[in-house]
Amino acid sequence: MTGIRTAAKLDVSPCGDAAVRITVDGAHAEEVWGTVHHLARRLNHGEVPGVLSAVPTYDAILVEFDPCETTVDTVMFHLLSWEAPDVLEPLPSRVLDVPVLFGGAEGPDLEWVAGVAGLPVHRVVELVCGTEYLIRCLGGPAASAMTDGPELGVPVPRLATPRLRVPPGAVSLAGRQAVLGPVAAPSGWRQIGRTPLAVLRTDTDAVVPYRPGDRLRFSAIDETAYARLRGEPMRHRADG
Repeated sequence: MTGIRTAAKLDVSPCGDAAVRITVDGAHAEEVWGTVHHLARRLNHGEVPGVLSAVPTYDAILVEFDPCETTVDTVMFHLLSWEAPDVLEPLPSRVLDVPVLFGGAEGPDLEWVAGVAGLPVHRVVELVCGTEYLIRCLGGPAASAMTDGPELGVPVPRLATPRLRVPPGAVSLAGRQAVLGPVAAPSGWRQIGRTPLAVLRTDTDAVVPYRPGDRLRFSAIDETAYARLRGEPMRHRADG
């Protein structure tokens, strides 16, 4: 895959006394997303003194800095001198295979989602498992994998009343997006399945084994496989 030419523009504004926000305006969503993550990687490699972290989303970056080492004016000066790249090279991308037990107690909203989409349950599962999902950004809590959703033909409404606890490993849909959650947490998204793999990592600073630009590939498993794989660490294909 070759790089694409861009016409993205950057806007930088203060965000409290220890952060600034970069927003990106571009010709289309893919260009904006690529620019955001290109700049975040530059920032996280230490190109601006005093910056602690850059957290990218779909179209913006929160840049956190140490106010004891630098000031908001200095950080903004550095950032405003940047220009969006003329050509965006693809982000490094790995594939993670994610086995999922769909429906039942582990996917209480699967039949409801199928009804909204006007599809049989098995067809919804086929659509979910029929493509690779690009991780657009890491959301809360604990670096949840935010991706585009399956092509169901309609957006998926959220729950009217969010659940107080959705288990770790839940695969959920809302709007035209999907999410894989590493930890138990409240959620208003529609839970359609759950992976038995351990998503959260406690043996590394990375917290989770994926990053924006990686891809998830879901596959349907039965209860026997779910029990056998429970607690196994999630890995990308290069791990073997």
